[in-house]
Amino acid sequence: MLSTLPRLIGHRGAKESAPENTLASLREAARQGAAWVEVDVMLTRDRVPVLIHDDTLERTTSGAGPVPDLTLAELKALDAGSWFDARFAGETVPTLEEALGVIRKLGLGLNLEIKPYPGQEVATADVALELLKRLWPAGLPLLVSSFEVPCLEVARDRAPEIPRGYLLWDPPADWAAIADRIGAATLNVHQDRQTAESVAAYRATGRPVLAYTVNDAARARALFGWGVAGVFTDAPGRLAAELAAGTTP
Repeated sequence: MLSTLPRLIGHRGAKESAPENTLASLREAARQGAAWVEVDVMLTRDRVPVLIHDDTLERTTSGAGPVPDLTLAELKALDAGSWFDARFAGETVPTLEEALGVIRKLGLGLNLEIKPYPGQEVATADVALELLKRLWPAGLPLLVSSFEVPCLEVARDRAPEIPRGYLLWDPPADWAAIADRIGAATLNVHQDRQTAESVAAYRATGRPVLAYTVNDAARARALFGWGVAGVFTDAPGRLAAELAAGTTP
């Protein structure tokens, strides 16, 4: 599934141009030419997987409080677009099933980040993976990633055929052993914390390195020069144009 990793992956869709983790953002990423998108999944109170990044609702919806306090029906009543721009009023938090339908129709590859509310690591991975196994077509590339090792252990055990990405912020001393234990296919690392030496250490494990979140062409060039295989970007169209033109903002 990872034979052709793209250099640019739309982060939460195309969050520079549309409200993140919405269907509008997925369509915008495709319009900008992204080959893959990355989105985050969490569970509602009634255990429906939905696309949202934060543990709480305030930043990206008209609601408030923890995401798992609301049922899907209550979550769907919230506005998830107006905070970004009035043009997106009425956008809702999509279910993972709705998002998969749009992504499949657009022909995009997917990096699904399992982003559980604290304490729901196993449950979130279980539900999301079951849906992926049922709905994701064999012909489209797929990567499941998480910062949470228990999520990746569930993925390894329940869906070993789906490649796993180990997300790293401040890597533990035994990160390489963990990557081996969970059978990580990629190492997804924070771009701002990388040097040529750190990327070389990650690549020495034989795994492709993906860096998040890169919106600057000069930084993208440096990362690619160090051997990073691909970057997550809020602006896939703009960054692609700047890289092609050899210019920076």
